[in-house]
Amino acid sequence: MPAVGQAMIERGQVRPQPRARLSSPTHENYDLNTYAPAGIEPVISLFKRLISTALLLGVLGYALAIWWLQSPLAMEATVTDQAPLEVTIDAGSSARAVAESLSDAGVTLPPVVLYAWFRASGQSRNIKAGSYEFPPGTTPRTLLDKLVRGDQALRSVTLVEGWNVRQVLQAVRTSPDLSPDLEGLSHGEIMALIGYPGVHPEGRFFPDTYRVVKRAPASSILRAAARAMEQRLGDAWAQRLPNTPLRSPEEALILASIIEKETGQESDRALVGGVFSNRLRIGMRLQTDPTVIYGLGEAFDGNLRRVHLQTDTPYNTYTRAGLPPTPIAMPGQASLMAAVRPEATNAMYFVSRGDGSSQFSATLDEHNAAVRRYILQR
Repeated sequence: MPAVGQAMIERGQVRPQPRARLSSPTHENYDLNTYAPAGIEPVISLFKRLISTALLLGVLGYALAIWWLQSPLAMEATVTDQAPLEVTIDAGSSARAVAESLSDAGVTLPPVVLYAWFRASGQSRNIKAGSYEFPPGTTPRTLLDKLVRGDQALRSVTLVEGWNVRQVLQAVRTSPDLSPDLEGLSHGEIMALIGYPGVHPEGRFFPDTYRVVKRAPASSILRAAARAMEQRLGDAWAQRLPNTPLRSPEEALILASIIEKETGQESDRALVGGVFSNRLRIGMRLQTDPTVIYGLGEAFDGNLRRVHLQTDTPYNTYTRAGLPPTPIAMPGQASLMAAVRPEATNAMYFVSRGDGSSQFSATLDEHNAAVRRYILQR
């Protein structure tokens, strides 16, 4: 600094000025319009509008998707509560194939929409094969939930106590809810198919109501019923009385089938079992009509005649002592127990009273009197 200037400052005549500083905007005082290049304002305004529009469309799209997922799917007019939409998903089907099957079955929606929903859900690989039913009111969400759970359509098939094997096979072969796989097979082939080769089919199926998926093979009912009978018979045999004249579970099944056909009165079963046990114990012929009728087969016309009782067959317990060679029908649980745990009685005879119940007698004279009263009515 020049000497004169320095002297003047020292004498206070001139005050030093602060150095000028360059300022920079901060986020508090930054003004885009001030520092933006000329002509960019319209672009920024457009960018803001685009962002706002995109956000609005995203919110609307999300709300629309939620609404669609919870709304009933459009289906053909033929779909009702009594006749729901039916679709079968084959094993290994892709999500796209499932969507097309649903559209073909009656969902009036482009398959691509359903496919997009399956993929977006993250569950497209978890859809299970099977037969499904969808009633009106099914939503996209409930439809996919059912497919992922494998919640297939179920059907009931009832096998009735006292049916013979012909009636059982007729029921499963003609059921519209089962897939036929028994056609043309013999009894022996059917038993081999369900896992019981060499076993006579009569009496081998436990009478009950079985629930299976729709379109299940007809043989699946027989397999389940055979396993149920095997289990029930084993349990009953384990509870047999020590003095039973029966020598095996097989004999118990045969006797139970006769008891089943002899009475429909629940309270009489154990007594009927007692009479037959008494006869078997002393070697007396059972003389029971249902075995004779079974031996006649399809030749029986509903009228049992004296000649039938006198004609010897393996199932005629009037001409042969002991049990017939096989069961004659499907016994229920009560008849199984009546065979192995009969009621203690001195009765050796019984005759139907005509009302479903039986009259039991200890002697032949008492029995003949009961026959005159309830059969001959004199």
